[in-house]
Amino acid sequence: MPRNVEIKAKVADAEQLEQLAMALTESYGDIMSQTDTFFIVPHGRLKLRVLGERQEGQQEGQLIFYHRPDVSGPKLSEFQTTFVDDAASLLLTLSLALGVLGVVKKRRKLFMYGQTRIHVDTVEELGSYMELEVMLTDDQTLEDGQKIAEEVMEKLQIKTSDLVTGAYLDSLIHKAAA
Repeated sequence: MPRNVEIKAKVADAEQLEQLAMALTESYGDIMSQTDTFFIVPHGRLKLRVLGERQEGQQEGQLIFYHRPDVSGPKLSEFQTTFVDDAASLLLTLSLALGVLGVVKKRRKLFMYGQTRIHVDTVEELGSYMELEVMLTDDQTLEDGQKIAEEVMEKLQIKTSDLVTGAYLDSLIHKAAA
């Protein structure tokens, strides 16, 4: 199963972070709109990420299962992704079969820096965040990924005090309960 080391941080100034990411990666990044629907499952997380429109109104997407601890700072995530051509039909089927835990809508700007995916996210109802995903090779350890993540954090001027735990969905559920 593929692995990565992830960190997530709350961002006060997304525009400044984007400028730092552009300078670091020497690219303008890719902008995408994503809607993640999370399903009720006995362990880990299962989400259907709906991407853009395709021909004949079909939407492509990604069915993603992952497991990672809910701790701040770098954490190991194991995941499996299946690409789908008809996300709307799969969304209906999974919603009926499993039930929906919640939905996260975001605008994501993606930058690539070596083996690290830098995400600058604007999440509906939550605000601006940054995620780093260090894609590990088979011979790399969690510690190798943590070192890379910490180096990229420093270059992007992300402080450890800005790191958050959990998924965006957890924050939305907590916010709704308050």
